[in-house]
Amino acid sequence: MDLETVKLSQIVEKLAPELSPFLTAREMDISIVLRDGLAVLEPSDAMEIVQHSICEHQREAFLQ
Repeated sequence: MDLETVKLSQIVEKLAPELSPFLTAREMDISIVLRDGLAVLEPSDAMEIVQHSICEHQREAFLQ
């Protein structure tokens, strides 16, 4: 198992560039750890990662 840490921006740029205008700079800078690396991701995976990352980011903001 190869772990790879990337920024959400890398995932968006590669697999779902149409989402870029809807994400803030802070969201795009979120670090994501991928179990099998960026090379094996599909566009549907990117959408799921973006949704989960935004939810987690918003939840953390409410807890502060």
